Amino acid sequence: MQSISAVSALPDDLSDALLIGRVWRDGHINGPCVVVVRKGEVFDISSAAPTVADLLDREDVLEIARYAQGESLGSALTLIDDALAAPARPNAPRLLAPCDVQAIKACGVTFAISLLERVIEEQAGGDASRAQALRSEMQATLGSDLSAIRPGSDAAEKLKQDLIRRGAWSQYMEVGIGVDAEVFSKSQPMSSVGFGADVGLHPESEWNNPEPEIVLAVNSRSRVVGATLGNDVNLRDIEGRSALLLGKAKDNNGSCAIGPFIRLFDERFTLDTLRTAKVTLLIEGEDDGFQLDGVSLMSEISRDPLDLVEQTGGSHHQYPDGFMLFLGTMFSPIKDRDAPGAGFTHHLGDRVTIASASLGALINHVQRSDAIPPWTFGVRALYRNLALRGLLAAS
Repeated sequence: MQSISAVSALPDDLSDALLIGRVWRDGHINGPCVVVVRKGEVFDISSAAPTVADLLDREDVLEIARYAQGESLGSALTLIDDALAAPARPNAPRLLAPCDVQAIKACGVTFAISLLERVIEEQAGGDASRAQALRSEMQATLGSDLSAIRPGSDAAEKLKQDLIRRGAWSQYMEVGIGVDAEVFSKSQPMSSVGFGADVGLHPESEWNNPEPEIVLAVNSRSRVVGATLGNDVNLRDIEGRSALLLGKAKDNNGSCAIGPFIRLFDERFTLDTLRTAKVTLLIEGEDDGFQLDGVSLMSEISRDPLDLVEQTGGSHHQYPDGFMLFLGTMFSPIKDRDAPGAGFTHHLGDRVTIASASLGALINHVQRSDAIPPWTFGVRALYRNLALRGLLAAS
């Protein structure tokens, strides 16, 4: 595997980026702390905002992030290095997912390539050996550039009726080019893993892949206040057997990675920055030297990020703790790995790097969900810890 420098995991313009995250501190704190990165230095600002959800709800979130007093925890580069090291330095702060009590929501089939792959999974019934043949058939059947079709448009409705007549319509096409987006619950609050952690595959899965995505941080008023990177770990065989198995395919121990930090929107970093962002994916095999890399463009998304936010939260559905919103799979790896025509699936030990210039890089290793540390620190544990530290009054 390639060596990784800590600087490559942080935004290219680190000195100008305002980053929010969480770290676990041992000792008398023995719990998670809210941190801000200012010009590359990490400060614990838990006394000003005991949870990230609290901070993102503040009208003065930028002022607090820029000026709130806090204990310096050193360089962000050191924090990244420690997250990549094994074993970590004793008692060193450990990087966590940068969200806490927010709901974790995800959008599906918002890119043409992911739409095609979801239809293939459905038609294959979870059998990876049928994927290549089905991919060729679907491309011939569609006879249309899906990326050029705006969901809910007259052209989309015309294509739908044509595919229905040919018996080629799919539930994935419905959410891919129809009026309503697919929005589902990816993981539970407090369950996401962060930069450097292992991600988990359900032990029954034999066909799976990472899903690199940009993730929006949305507060309780449905206002988008920042963004980060995510890996919506996907089990293609399980979801392919039935879309009703989405929960089993998507929500397992370590199946959701977010990080390394939430970058707050300000005068230098906006939604327009994301709309033109480039996201890269690198998969490196530990046991076989396999390497796969790809590039995706946010400009190819079929629905605007704000439309996806509005379809998730609003007068029809409130999120009093805010939510993190995965915007959809930008790149579905299909490169053959174990045999010609077999496509891609993970091996244990794979290292996955998802990166974008303004957000840094999210790096994780792949293991089984029943072999990585179990998730034990939930919402009740968080508030017990905050109470012991005398921080609840600050909320």
